[in-house]
Amino acid sequence: MKNENKTIHAIAIVGLLAALSYVCFTFLQFKISLPGGDATSIHLGNMVPVLGALLFSGMWGGLGGAIGMTLGDLFDPIYVVYAPKTFILKFFIGFIAGTVAHKVFHIEALPQGKKRVMASLASALSGLVFNAVFDPILGYWYKLLILGKPAADLTLAWNVGACIINAVISCAVAVALYAVLRPAMEKARLIPAR
Repeated sequence: MKNENKTIHAIAIVGLLAALSYVCFTFLQFKISLPGGDATSIHLGNMVPVLGALLFSGMWGGLGGAIGMTLGDLFDPIYVVYAPKTFILKFFIGFIAGTVAHKVFHIEALPQGKKRVMASLASALSGLVFNAVFDPILGYWYKLLILGKPAADLTLAWNVGACIINAVISCAVAVALYAVLRPAMEKARLIPAR
């Protein structure tokens, strides 16, 4: 029975993160049209896998973010072809951030204060810097090789810029929300207290 409760708990958290990620990506987005019918966007979707990774684990945060933003891609005719790339990259945002947070910094054991904020900032940056580097690179090759879009050269600079802006915004919001949510969730016994 105890394992069933843990499984149900994990599914609920991943589902909640997926829904939040979908909403942040789909509705809190500034879409930028690019040559060749392509687009990029400034959005808060990347914040969710980082926040989930900081609060729970890299696996849960990454999976929730990947599912939510992939669904966002699948429901948008411009982004639908990028859904596989989105799933992989967004999963790794959360996975990397969570691994750094929980395996390197042991963030759940840190006292509230400057050390926890710095650890959450470094963890968030690790996942988001990965995405800021690999999203444009993978996107370029994906467009060029798989989709055969020579417009990949024209859109690369825009994608790099959007990824950097998204990383900065997502990092700031995720770290701020973590600083507020962690103590409240500990007090409510939603996550283990230090």
